[in-house]
Amino acid sequence: MGKRKKSSRKPAGPRKKEPLETNFTCLFCHHDKSVSVRIDRKEGVAQLFCKVCDQRYQSKANHLTEPIDIYSEWIDAADAAEREASSVRRPTASSSRPARAPSVGSDED
Repeated sequence: MGKRKKSSRKPAGPRKKEPLETNFTCLFCHHDKSVSVRIDRKEGVAQLFCKVCDQRYQSKANHLTEPIDIYSEWIDAADAAEREASSVRRPTASSSRPARAPSVGSDED
């Protein structure tokens, strides 16, 4: 009776994580990789800004927050603001007749 042969494979090392994107496409000017996200974990603040059109967004951040989270929040906030702005504007009824000028005095005497 002999010993069992040990596996000749070496244990695999930890997989390398691919870094997540920190530059994104701007919603307003549509330039690729013009939006940068900076996260200050110590202060708990994340800032997003576009290098081309100077759009800015700021949000709270915690130790789990990633740049894609801030970008997603910005998209949601922009959509909500657009929906709110469109609901405030109500179409006004227009008349084909021009408005009459108020009469100050009468010419008939």
